[in-house]
Amino acid sequence: MALLLPLLTALALLTCRPGGSLGCALPGSHAQVSRDNLVLLGQMRRLSPFLCLRARKDFRFPREMLEGGQLREAQAAAAVLRELLQQTFNLLHTERSSAAWSPAPLHGLRSGLHRQLEALDACLLQATGEGERAPGMHGPALAIKRYFQDIRVYLEDEGYSDCAWEIVRLEIMRALSSSATLQDSLAIKDGDLASS
Repeated sequence: MALLLPLLTALALLTCRPGGSLGCALPGSHAQVSRDNLVLLGQMRRLSPFLCLRARKDFRFPREMLEGGQLREAQAAAAVLRELLQQTFNLLHTERSSAAWSPAPLHGLRSGLHRQLEALDACLLQATGEGERAPGMHGPALAIKRYFQDIRVYLEDEGYSDCAWEIVRLEIMRALSSSATLQDSLAIKDGDLASS
């Protein structure tokens, strides 16, 4: 598990690039904020994951839905990315999360997630037009919502223990690393549109 952080960080650095085939482009800083968020999550570590082996849980992150080609439309991919970022932001914006982690990296992570959400919202609004509604919550976006509900239930069941928060921190890293894949798919779709 100690090797997991550098591996995830390297994965995010290799796959995370700005893009958007939504009819708008996410700012270049969007990818950098994603990388910064992973670094901040690494700084939030308070316990060795090895001390928390008994608290491990498979939350069944819906990776196959996100990476398996089910997000054919750029708007659907953006909606899933938005849900992932929003649910992460909501989870980290609780009193209990404030008690679990050091204030400086937690504040930085919250700010980074907020900036990413604002950029994505502006992009989605531009892509759908002000008169149209953004795509509703279906399939993969709903799976993300359920995934975070399972995390909240787990924290409650574990009494918001330090080990439970450490397991959740690792899980959030995994989720945000997957968001790099979503951003990458948006960039690829943008390139596909440019070549057609």
